[in-house]
Amino acid sequence: MTSKIFSASVIGLGAEPIEIEADISSGLPSFLIVGLPDKAVEESKERVRAALRNSGISMPARRITINLAPADIKKEGPSFDLPIAVALIVASDQKLSLDEKLVFVGELSLNGNLRPVSGIIAIASMLKSKKFKKLFLPAQNAAEAALVQGLEIYPVKSLNDLISHLNNEKKINKYISKPYVQPHKSVGYEHDFAYIKGQEQVKRALEIAAAGMHNILMSGPPGGGKTLLARALPSIMPKMTVDEMLEVTKIYSVAGLLDNNTPLVYQRPFRNPHHTASDIALVGGGQKVRPGEITLAHRGVLFMDELAEFNRSVLEALRQPIEDHIISVSRASGSSIFPANFILVGAMNPCPCGFLTDPVKQCICGPSQILRYQKRISGPILDRIDIHIEVPRVKYEKLTDEKVSEASSKIRERIEKARNKQRKRFLYSKSKTNAEMNLLEIKKYCKVDDETKILLKSALKQLNLSARAYHRCLKIARTIADLEGVLNIEQKHIAEALQYRPKELVY
Repeated sequence: MTSKIFSASVIGLGAEPIEIEADISSGLPSFLIVGLPDKAVEESKERVRAALRNSGISMPARRITINLAPADIKKEGPSFDLPIAVALIVASDQKLSLDEKLVFVGELSLNGNLRPVSGIIAIASMLKSKKFKKLFLPAQNAAEAALVQGLEIYPVKSLNDLISHLNNEKKINKYISKPYVQPHKSVGYEHDFAYIKGQEQVKRALEIAAAGMHNILMSGPPGGGKTLLARALPSIMPKMTVDEMLEVTKIYSVAGLLDNNTPLVYQRPFRNPHHTASDIALVGGGQKVRPGEITLAHRGVLFMDELAEFNRSVLEALRQPIEDHIISVSRASGSSIFPANFILVGAMNPCPCGFLTDPVKQCICGPSQILRYQKRISGPILDRIDIHIEVPRVKYEKLTDEKVSEASSKIRERIEKARNKQRKRFLYSKSKTNAEMNLLEIKKYCKVDDETKILLKSALKQLNLSARAYHRCLKIARTIADLEGVLNIEQKHIAEALQYRPKELVY
């Protein structure tokens, strides 16, 4: 006898419906799974067998064949345990009431209980688009699936509970989703700008970066506060919209990093990969294609401390996502496109010993050492970074000053006002922030008067700005004007934007 049950498989950040076909026929007892299963799916045979036995359900001692269709899609992970078990029960003529297109997803433990699986929000989004109505899944995943409106979610704790529900013996209640809560303002951040002494110019640069989603590189001697300032950046970033929350939640769900107790990601991500990270860890990929650090930092911050210590191939891999805000991961089995719209925050020393620009400690590096060190970061990468800022040594008077600086909450208010202006400006555009503007939008929203054009022309010659750097200066000036609350870009905005271009070091 044969049966067919519906399930789903996560592919990249999306999902595809999968048909689980079970056939029980005469022959020597065997259990075969076909349809491009990976090792985790192959091992489900033993999990399903034990779960059925410990749930009081007998498996026929006959030839069992499970087909996962379509056969040309590789099936990965343990989420097919539950649909395989249900398909076997139906195929063995143990009556179940399956009169609708029900979808089953979940991993079985040996005693028949269900364990949570990753990628549920991607699966739920796909099922809604394909007009499926009911999804049975582990109880721990119910809150995550309920983020997708218009789908009936049934939280299942054990295989016995599911069988009782399908036999109309003891119904499983539908999961009632809770309204969105945005606790952003009540959350205390570990680092606050109010308690970071000095570095007012760097704080200003970080405020501009947060307001327009501009990339920033901080350079200076060790101990100046580069890492602390970067870690405090999320405290001034605007709260995420509901759409952004769902975007980030979907990424973390597929990556298996979502907390079941808090199924919706409220705060902007802050990713801090070590400088020994590989290019695959950064951009994503692997045998089972998964998002990398740049995708996990989507709508948030990617902090790369000791930037010059990263492998050259890792840094060069940043070129395309910085420009296009997406990353395409291509493998022999196919390609996946992941979003990668983040603020790149880099921190580095100006030389190997770190004291080239320090007025107190003398640099012990030779010119050739300094040149080799600085050449670890290529010109194209530096050109793609909007803001270059030096983080100097903090003086004793600043460190011992009892006066509290401006709090992150106050800075965030200005940034949110600037972001609201951008949201209205790009209401009918793919761009969301000033950093994402294309050439037509730059021409439309970054108009300058004749005197400012003279300043730009002079700067273009003296600083040897590339066309990309020129446009990035205009974008930064647009953000500075938004923070000030003025409509037109003025000469002072351009002048400040030009200050954030990289300086030539003399040694």
